[in-house]
Amino acid sequence: MMPLDQLVAGAIEAFTSRFGRPPRFGAAAPGRVNLIGEHTDYNNGFVLPMAIDRWAIVVADLTHANNSTLWAIDLDQTVQCDFAGLRSPVAGSFANYLLGVVDQFAKRGDSIPNLDLAITSTVPIGAGLAGSAAIEVATATLLAEVVGARLDPLEKALLCQRAEHTFPGTPCGIMDMFIATGAQPNHALLIDCQSNTAEPIPLPPAESASVLIANTNVRHELATSAYAARRESCRSAAAKLGLTTLREAATTMGIPPIFSGRGLTDRESRCAEHVVCENERVRSAAAALGRGDLETVGGLMFDSHASLRDLFDVSCPELDLLVEVAAQMRSDGSVFGARMTGGGFGGCAVLLCRADRVTTVSDALAHRFSSRFTHPATLFTVAAVGASGACAL
Repeated sequence: MMPLDQLVAGAIEAFTSRFGRPPRFGAAAPGRVNLIGEHTDYNNGFVLPMAIDRWAIVVADLTHANNSTLWAIDLDQTVQCDFAGLRSPVAGSFANYLLGVVDQFAKRGDSIPNLDLAITSTVPIGAGLAGSAAIEVATATLLAEVVGARLDPLEKALLCQRAEHTFPGTPCGIMDMFIATGAQPNHALLIDCQSNTAEPIPLPPAESASVLIANTNVRHELATSAYAARRESCRSAAAKLGLTTLREAATTMGIPPIFSGRGLTDRESRCAEHVVCENERVRSAAAALGRGDLETVGGLMFDSHASLRDLFDVSCPELDLLVEVAAQMRSDGSVFGARMTGGGFGGCAVLLCRADRVTTVSDALAHRFSSRFTHPATLFTVAAVGASGACAL
């Protein structure tokens, strides 16, 4: 994968070619993979993501025109609009991820000038690796530079979460934005989505374990998928249990929870059980990572996938096959653990592998997957720094 400085140089070159002058401002933010803790963030629970070395990069300069020009380099699509007159999303456009952030700055009282702006990203689209959050955080980092605003990682993450809710229209939790703003090299981030606090958790040394991401190439669109339905099931389950969120169920009902006879539908009961038990898995996995117990981490990852498949019902045959193949390689120590990652219904699986077996594992995944489905894209990744370590031109 091309280093960040080369990606930034490419974005600057493309901008200069398109607009006839170099950009004055620039920022980058990483995508993420969630090691464990799925569909817990919007239930005020725990998540354990890490940033990945795939980036969204935004470069821009002030313009004297009456409109801003937003150019998606990779899509070769352009949207023009007046930031001062921004009112509503642009139907079906990439620009909503940027415009939602502009709108949030305006609501803060910041006057955003019109810009010529170009964006590029190496985060795979629709793969569940938080490409939209990377765009939003990169944009927020750039706009803060433009107007001279100071935002700490949490402030920026919350601003971008509101932007995602209002313009793209996805009712996401804070995880994707928080890891993009607050990631530390060679660490995952244990995020408590109730208190919005985060604790760095050391990842295993590169010589002992590697993170492999396998892309099913099944696209999901969270705003139009069953994501919103699952979120509503969690909300209604909590309400019927007399709770504000399902985060409270662990302390009020114990583990494992018993939801029968409480008026929940089957869907609500299964969603609630997943969330409560997943929160416990996240905390256990963070503790195991801290003491270097990769076998325990791996077992919790497999358990998480089974819960997402059987209780929360957000897996798919492609993801299940990848995890099944990974489980078969657990016996010889090649793989510690594997699970689907992201909102589900497609996207990626994440595997924790022995460092010297990454190629063997990747080849096995590709062979088995291609016998039933299209060839998956696989990539090796390391923990990356958050947007606070991004480029500034």
